[in-house]
Amino acid sequence: MSFPLLTATAALPAVGAIATAAVPAAQRTAAKWLALLFSLATLVLAATVAVRFDPGGDRYQLTESHAWIKDFGVRYELGVDGIGVALVALTALLIPFIILAGWHDADPLETGSKRWRPTQGFFALILAVEAMVILSFEATDVFLFYIFFEAMLIPMYFLIGGFGDRAHEHGEQAAATQRSYAAVKFLLYNLVGGLIMLAAVIGLYVVAGNFSLAEIAQARANGTLDMATNTERWLFLGFFFAFAVKAPLWPLHTWLPNAMQESTAPVAVLITAVVDKVGTFAMLRFCLQLFPEASKWATPVILVLAVISIIYGALLAVGQRDIKRLVAYASISHFGFIILGIFGMTSQGQSGATLYMVNHGISTAALMLVAGFLISRRGSRLIADYGGVQKVAPVLAGTFLIGGLATLSLPGLAPFVSEFLVLVGAFARYPAIGIIATFGIVLAALYTLVLYQRTMTGPVKPEVSAMPDLRVRELVVVAPLVVLLIFLGVYPKPVTDIVNPAVKQTLSDVHKKDPRPEVEAAK
Repeated sequence: MSFPLLTATAALPAVGAIATAAVPAAQRTAAKWLALLFSLATLVLAATVAVRFDPGGDRYQLTESHAWIKDFGVRYELGVDGIGVALVALTALLIPFIILAGWHDADPLETGSKRWRPTQGFFALILAVEAMVILSFEATDVFLFYIFFEAMLIPMYFLIGGFGDRAHEHGEQAAATQRSYAAVKFLLYNLVGGLIMLAAVIGLYVVAGNFSLAEIAQARANGTLDMATNTERWLFLGFFFAFAVKAPLWPLHTWLPNAMQESTAPVAVLITAVVDKVGTFAMLRFCLQLFPEASKWATPVILVLAVISIIYGALLAVGQRDIKRLVAYASISHFGFIILGIFGMTSQGQSGATLYMVNHGISTAALMLVAGFLISRRGSRLIADYGGVQKVAPVLAGTFLIGGLATLSLPGLAPFVSEFLVLVGAFARYPAIGIIATFGIVLAALYTLVLYQRTMTGPVKPEVSAMPDLRVRELVVVAPLVVLLIFLGVYPKPVTDIVNPAVKQTLSDVHKKDPRPEVEAAK
């Protein structure tokens, strides 16, 4: 039997979570280093997956299949296509930076506080989330995917509710109340979505007789499994609702600003750059592949919701007073672009959407982590409490600017390529939708540049006059992300070469071809 590389990639952070949690309470530093080492080892395995993956080979590679619950036809089946490889690599890449950025976020609170922050638990929960997210990207059994799609809510709930941001203008008690509210709201929204999906998963089993993605898709393709139109549509809606909550798509988005505002910056990155990608990934893997006709039927409504997300998220970002809430609403706008690319049903749009998932993860991590370093120095999330930071901490201000420019998709930085491809795909099939979506770019420039102007330029406020610049650990976190933003902005080919074959197969699943350009014949 060949080495189970996919299982190992997911199992290693799970083992790391157990080992980190078992470190004695007094050995906080040892727990941090242990978690970091396990995350780096996972990155090595993820890189091995990417190297061994052949874009020109079978659709799902490095597959594993074992009987699990025979009476219900549930199997332990793993496999990755190009989209899965890209997102496994993104997850494994970001976790070490998240751990390093949160190095002191779970240390004991100041003398006099009665609340103890278990450092080991914080880092163990991060590794547990990593394991579940990676398995979600690898699972090709629908029931197996569902289990980890839901299970990741548990560690995320404790990360939001138990390890929130210390920067709160109304004191520790108010902060604890707000954290609890944000954590419960996150959990309830996603649990409701998950329960609806569970009903759809059971319905799929009743119709298909098994949970194997490959077998069901093959049966759909060769005509041996013929779903009634209404049945397919109801099942699609059950899956899509859960993924739209996770994504998050308007109007199911309202849990995200609260969760990001009350979380530490590394946990906020974990939410929007890692966990939320499971929702958009699942739209590509499950909605389009299992329910092609229903996907086309629902496309007009989904595109409208995506455009609303783009404009609504950007408009609310413009008016935010809180740095973290601004980034949260910006992410809602960006997820609208991703969903627009997915359901635009063109190769450019879906390639752009997949590339956008990767690039958004890197750019949001860069911006939010630098914002977290800024907030930890000043002790406030409010934009109005800053001013003139670039004069006292120029490196911090410079990296903050690069992260912001990537967020507004400046040419030469990674998100530009993906956003351009999404808009090209939208224009090719839905010109009116593409025109409206472009207003999101204008609004992105507005909220990003206004944020930078209000926090980094102008007179130096007394409260930031002694602010230190980025330290070595913080530079180690930010510098590689900045390099990646520039590299993928100039040369995205390594990612597009991996994802493009999977995108073509996804379009084939829904029986769609790229529209031909309409060229007026020469007179």
